[in-house]
Amino acid sequence: MNEAMAASSHRIMLGPLVAAIDQGTSSTRFLVFNSKTAELLSHHQVEIKQSFPREGWVEEDPKEILQSVYECMDRTCEKLTQLNVDISNIKAIGVTNQRETTLVWDKETGEPLYNAIGAFPLPPHFLFVFLDLTVTFFFLCVCTVWLDLRTQSTVERLINKTPGRNKNHLKHKTGLPISTYFSAVKLRWLMDNVDEVRDAVVSHRAMFGTVDSWLIWCLTGGKSGGVHCTDVTNASRTMLFNIHTLDWDQELCKYFGIPMEILPRVRSSSEIYGLMKSGALSGIPISGCLGDQSAALVGQMCFKDGQAKNTYGTGCFLLRNTGTKPVMSDHGLLTTVAYKLGRDKPACYALEGSVAIAGAVVRWLQDNLGIIDSSEELEKLAASVGTSYGCYFVPAFSGLYAPYWEPSARGIICGLTQFTNKSHVAFAALEAVGFQTREILDAMNQDSGIPLTQLQVDGGMTSNRLLMQLQADILCIPVVKPSMPETTALGAAMAAGAAEGVSVWSLSPEDLSEVTSEKFEPQINCEESECRFTRWKKAVQRSMNWETTEPAGNGNGESTIFSSAPMGFYILGSLVMLIGAKYLAGKS
Repeated sequence: MNEAMAASSHRIMLGPLVAAIDQGTSSTRFLVFNSKTAELLSHHQVEIKQSFPREGWVEEDPKEILQSVYECMDRTCEKLTQLNVDISNIKAIGVTNQRETTLVWDKETGEPLYNAIGAFPLPPHFLFVFLDLTVTFFFLCVCTVWLDLRTQSTVERLINKTPGRNKNHLKHKTGLPISTYFSAVKLRWLMDNVDEVRDAVVSHRAMFGTVDSWLIWCLTGGKSGGVHCTDVTNASRTMLFNIHTLDWDQELCKYFGIPMEILPRVRSSSEIYGLMKSGALSGIPISGCLGDQSAALVGQMCFKDGQAKNTYGTGCFLLRNTGTKPVMSDHGLLTTVAYKLGRDKPACYALEGSVAIAGAVVRWLQDNLGIIDSSEELEKLAASVGTSYGCYFVPAFSGLYAPYWEPSARGIICGLTQFTNKSHVAFAALEAVGFQTREILDAMNQDSGIPLTQLQVDGGMTSNRLLMQLQADILCIPVVKPSMPETTALGAAMAAGAAEGVSVWSLSPEDLSEVTSEKFEPQINCEESECRFTRWKKAVQRSMNWETTEPAGNGNGESTIFSSAPMGFYILGSLVMLIGAKYLAGKS
């Protein structure tokens, strides 16, 4: 209904349209914007299935991803036609995608050689071991994982060959630590463990890419002349890309044992890569490409040095524009390419920090503890008390990310009293999202030397007005939320529309459309905010060094519930007691 009203009231004034493919971890969307007003005209969304073939493994089907793109395009075009919008007004298509997710396919057949493996968020789930003997034992294991864990042994092997076993050995070139999160180690794992991938590499048939590369290659012709490329933002998340030279690095490829011939050509984020070869949009140029977080930075129009945005989803991603020179972090942050909006335009860089558990804590309270029935209920529950009453929640379910990078940490709720109830825990959960963002922002302020004066926000959790107010109070700066929430897709559309040869979307500051927004101003004094933040940091320290043993594997990089020595002794001890109890019961 809203789409119909928007199109009906503006179709006479419609200028050139620009579309965006937004391919995320859980869904694919296709959105169409008016390039003159940045207004969203129509869109369609298709959910993507995730498979979990083994514990700690997360995969998606590349062919399903591609099919979902075609379906979203077709349905959106149908909607536009029903709204009397001429789809021939669509002048360009941009692509934004989940970063780091790794694919390898056969360039001769066009077939994927394995599923896509990457940084998909696993929902919280339960593992129950229920034994109905003399005594009933109940074991609950909470597992919230942001990334596929199969490459842990690959990472350990790589770090072992670096001087001093330094995980930051490559950071001067890549801006990244050696981690399971980035694409190079996933590609290395595929080459080591999947025969089809190894054979294709040896016979020079293999193509590697992140999701953007796969989609652009397929949409521009696939095995019949498809364009094998990526942009600087996606390339900068592989650990094979030199962020200073803006190209693949021979030494980095040698370090990981990756042949450079399988890599896509690196292009800017805004240029014509190729033309659509089929469907209703055949002949339209694909001319914009940005990793999802970079796209959100562009969509939030954070083009100035010092501007920052935070995306609140399952986790949080905070990016801060540092201008045309990369800033290397001394405080656990990543240095990445923010965007390069044209072949001859300079690259801009960003500092990035991620919070592993943001929206996921809401799901945990709902599914695991059962204290809420919906995310909307969390806001009402927390608002009913307006305070955590000294309760602090550190949701380090799978360790702490930036700025600590501490895998030994585990989640804790502390400061409980007899007065504490579920409303206080709900409030503490929202505060935890704000406190984690504050820690990353403090690190960014220290690295850049310039305090942030305003934070742009987007993502699903920004609909929680209490959270946005808490965030402003915790940061002691205004928090600005745009009224149009699709900033990631908007960023990809802007890049596509601004490309040379398309030029229907001006990125000059004076031409950028004024986006209406809501501003949340701090409502408490900075002294009170600092006091609460100090107690939060005290709680964080309590959460550390909980897992004191290195994760064990089964030879394939898989972790198990026996990876923790204390848990292993607990389970084995329980079994011994059960066997003993059963034996004694039989004797009597």
